[in-house]
Amino acid sequence: MTSPFSVRTTPHFDRLLKKLSRGHRELPERYAQALQILRTDPYNRSGQYDTQKLEEVKLGEGQYRLRLGRWRFRYDIYGREVVLQYCGLRREETYR
Repeated sequence: MTSPFSVRTTPHFDRLLKKLSRGHRELPERYAQALQILRTDPYNRSGQYDTQKLEEVKLGEGQYRLRLGRWRFRYDIYGREVVLQYCGLRREETYR
């Protein structure tokens, strides 16, 4: 069975992933988990994942956010293609 959605990354995302992977050994595992989720259910129609469509965010800036523990992945959906725009670590002081 083929995946209903294809997932690709932007150069910015690739740079972030490479930089953050050096200091956080759990990131590759979370990234693999994110890829699996986005290939099968990027809209979260099943309600199993912590995803949200962000308000007032334009297409190309990461309209959707997927939370996996402390990690955040932002992505856009173009038809049957998911484009990862950003990955980052939520820190305790993020919203203070």
